Amino acid sequence: MSYSQGSHRASPVAGVPGAQPPPDAYTAYDLDLYDAVTATATAVAPLPVPLSPPPPAAGGRAAARHAARRRGQSGGGSAGIRCRNRLVPLVPQALVVAFLAGGAAAFVASDKAVRLSVDGTPRTLHTYADDVAELLADEGVVTGAHDLVSPAVGEPLADGDEVVVRYGRPLTLTLDGRRRRVWTTARTVDGALRQLGVRAEGAYLSASRSAPISREGMTLLVRTERAVTFMADGRERTVRTNAATVRGALAAAGIVLRGEDTASAPLDSFPRDGQTITVMRITGSRQVREEAIPFQTVETLDDTLFAGTEAVVRQGRPGARRVTYALRTVNGVLQKPRKLSDEVVRAPVAQLVRVGTRPRPTSIADVDGLNWQALAECESGGRPGAVDSSGTYGGLYQLDRQTWRTLGGEGVAQDASSEEQTRRAKKLYVQRGAAPWPHCGRRLYR
Repeated sequence: MSYSQGSHRASPVAGVPGAQPPPDAYTAYDLDLYDAVTATATAVAPLPVPLSPPPPAAGGRAAARHAARRRGQSGGGSAGIRCRNRLVPLVPQALVVAFLAGGAAAFVASDKAVRLSVDGTPRTLHTYADDVAELLADEGVVTGAHDLVSPAVGEPLADGDEVVVRYGRPLTLTLDGRRRRVWTTARTVDGALRQLGVRAEGAYLSASRSAPISREGMTLLVRTERAVTFMADGRERTVRTNAATVRGALAAAGIVLRGEDTASAPLDSFPRDGQTITVMRITGSRQVREEAIPFQTVETLDDTLFAGTEAVVRQGRPGARRVTYALRTVNGVLQKPRKLSDEVVRAPVAQLVRVGTRPRPTSIADVDGLNWQALAECESGGRPGAVDSSGTYGGLYQLDRQTWRTLGGEGVAQDASSEEQTRRAKKLYVQRGAAPWPHCGRRLYR
């Protein structure tokens, strides 16, 4: 670049020879140049009035510098610096050289070599961005609430820095039977499990550990390895399993259920770590029993009988039912039988009894109308001298020695005449009714 005095035009700015007024709009590069020229000129001939800087371009100085650099790649002149299609007159060569050296140094200082890794893909680039947010904006990297940016977006950027961006991925995770939705920045199943602190050794996974997780996410089923203890056949067995059910854990332990065998936990339930489950060996059988059905007693009031006297009209008869029970033994211990069916094979017959309401007799004459002959036939077969096999009871009405003497008799009843025995039996009836003859007393009322 050359400089000649004849080409210098009068300066409209008082006191600054050769200085040009600031253009209406500046590029960043033009702005730096203007600042340098003005500063140099002012040092030679101070201005009476301070020179105000031009208004900054929209987007700030950083944005202006970026725009200027893009335009400057194709521009530049041999006679001067172009600003809005006008040439800034050349300044003395020494000032221009100083300006160019300072501008170049400023541009070199603001250029940074950084390493940017986006979702595992790294690259090294040069940038004039002042912070991480500006770098990501320049590179068109958009992040969300679940994404990871390190350093944070507001941190300043220096030469040699590394910026890491990891996108968040939704993961619908069912872990040991519990379902939840989580976010992870890992790109593979293995990385997500490590990030979430899930122990994958020995676990069942619905996808391989190396399977990628897309930005849209994935659904993953994980069953970790658990220790389950079984008490079976008098033994204790502990196994490590990732089975989904108690039934599967039993199979892993080599325990076979047969017939009605079961366990203390539902076979389709999820086995938990540290759980103890008892296996119950069950045998079953059936038993049929015949059981009596008691008969009912139907009483009828009868004013022809003395009060306190009962006469059985029809003897009751119990019925019978056939009952089937299920018998169950659990680990050799018989459980309470369970009724399966109940069938009546013979209906009971009710007993009919007449209950006397007539006032009790006060004399022997009041009981003369009773059937004493029928009572004697029932008790002794109508034989006055009859004695039972034990020798305790005797006579027509089978009276013992003590009762006979209480009634005023002498000796024993079987030695007295039939008339005396009947008279004393009537006296006994006046005192006690038919109670002394529990089986044959009802014959008196026939």
